Amino acid sequence: MPPVSPLPPPPSSDAVRPAPGHELPPDPASDRPRPSSPGDLFVSFTLLALQGFGGVLAVVQRELVEKKRWLTPDEFLEDWAVAQVLPGPNVVNLAVMIGDRHFGIRGAAAAVAGLLSAPLLVVMVLAVLYAHHAGDPRVAGALRGMGAIAGGVIAATGFKLVPQLRRNPLGFPVCLAIVASVFAAIALARVPLGWVLLTVGIGACVATWRKIEP
Repeated sequence: MPPVSPLPPPPSSDAVRPAPGHELPPDPASDRPRPSSPGDLFVSFTLLALQGFGGVLAVVQRELVEKKRWLTPDEFLEDWAVAQVLPGPNVVNLAVMIGDRHFGIRGAAAAVAGLLSAPLLVVMVLAVLYAHHAGDPRVAGALRGMGAIAGGVIAATGFKLVPQLRRNPLGFPVCLAIVASVFAAIALARVPLGWVLLTVGIGACVATWRKIEP
């Protein structure tokens, strides 16, 4: 039997180390802050929910993108679009997505529990108080004022998300045209949201897919 040649030695660490000046760039995702535990998710979404009077879109964008930096602006826009299309409350869908992304089912359950537990108690207390003071005109005026504030906050958040559309594959002018058509359909023509998603939403998805198709 002919002698078997020995296997070549494994490459040393110096052999696989990049040459000076050619180091690989660091992965930005590895340095990004992330929730430390399901408990962190629970507390964060509880505090988020307690700030969301009149809608939590503005609070979610400020807390998760600007303060905690768990999401980049582009990731938030994409995740919020998916949460908008899925059935159910948008912010609950987003909480499930973020919790599951970091800690699986435990994270999703913790995020949703934090989002719903404290507001449920607050709503129950406010419902009892409102039942006793519903006839007071000052209470009705306060509620109308809160509605105006909520509308302004949501509009401001929408304007803050517009610059992210500059990197959309469809191009900024096309995105602005889609935004204007959706606004006109819902706010002016009173078209139900479901029909807008089925027409404009699917059309935008197909156009984007064709644009990025290799």
